[in-house]
Amino acid sequence: MTSLKITDPETGSFAHILPELGFNCYQFQAMVDGQCIDVIDSLPEFEQGKQRPSSSGIPILFPFPNRIANAQYKWEGVTYELPPEKTYHDKTGNAIHGFCLDLPWRVIAQEESFAIAQFQLSIDGKHRLKYWPGDIFIEVKYEVKGATLRADIRVGNPGTTTVPWGLGTHPYFKAPLSAESNRKHCLVEAPASEEWVLEECLPTGVKKTIGEAHDLREGAWLDQLNLDHVLSGMPEETDQYESLIMDEQAGLVLTQDYDSLFSELVVFTPDNRDCVCLEPYTCVTNAINLTRQEAETGLRVLPPGSEIKTWIEIRAGKVIV
Repeated sequence: MTSLKITDPETGSFAHILPELGFNCYQFQAMVDGQCIDVIDSLPEFEQGKQRPSSSGIPILFPFPNRIANAQYKWEGVTYELPPEKTYHDKTGNAIHGFCLDLPWRVIAQEESFAIAQFQLSIDGKHRLKYWPGDIFIEVKYEVKGATLRADIRVGNPGTTTVPWGLGTHPYFKAPLSAESNRKHCLVEAPASEEWVLEECLPTGVKKTIGEAHDLREGAWLDQLNLDHVLSGMPEETDQYESLIMDEQAGLVLTQDYDSLFSELVVFTPDNRDCVCLEPYTCVTNAINLTRQEAETGLRVLPPGSEIKTWIEIRAGKVIV
């Protein structure tokens, strides 16, 4: 596979992206006061396409994030089944992580510090179009500026019928942030005050006050976390949220800011890897099958010809004391 490189000319910070594999930004190295911080974790040979598309970098999950239970849902009276030979599945038979993380995107613009690519279901995923209620597209602009990697995102409906959608990203953040540090010195923070009750990774449709073992509001040490949970209950009356990893021994902090459209946050601590996933979602896992529940799932619907814009920023910096 051929990677695409974008660079901030003033600082030398850079990112590598794989347009052929879901426009996955699998490397971001940020320069902070002359120090190079390796931000994104990727498995060996990921850039050669020899690992799972969801295993590294920043997979983009669209038009649904995480799972659809039993790879089946009903929309406006029509039942849709997503077969494993045509769509991405987990080991237990759920459709997972959308339609575009394992397929090529079209790069429509590129300059030194940014690149823009699109994925439209009817163009780039024709074999999956019949498994969604209508055509839909996503456009992502990645830009490196200083020690920040920014994603500006546009989602649109080019068709003639209303279309449901959800969006998530699945970034693997390195932790610790320095070879001289350790996981036990890394503090993970996120503002969620609630969590979804899960059964085999699927929400039951009920939310509860966040449990002590999952509460990251005051920070929790990474080596003490064992998470694959969907957090919710973000602060109200704000237009953006923040989650972060603070490596106290290294004196470094990694911040992820994102639009309040991302109302849910999946936190995942992969086994036997020095990383943590802080995944902003616009809707909860399996939202399309939870529409009759009283809890707000975040699932959205786009009218024909309409679009919506959102954003995420990842920034490396020094701990300010």
